[in-house]
Amino acid sequence: MHRTIDDLTDQADRAERLARTGMDPLTVERLRAYAAECRGRIATAERDQGDCRSAASPAAWAR
Repeated sequence: MHRTIDDLTDQADRAERLARTGMDPLTVERLRAYAAECRGRIATAERDQGDCRSAASPAAWAR
């Protein structure tokens, strides 16, 4: 899972850098939207990963 998060982070960073290079407005908008989508997927993956970790914790079993 961590590799996927790294890949998404790289893609989002790359899209944001490209958006700053002075392209046409439509391309910039699409790149920014793609970067936002990647960031959203990262947040979801991290949240899901955190849920798995807390469920596997012995402290969670005592609840």
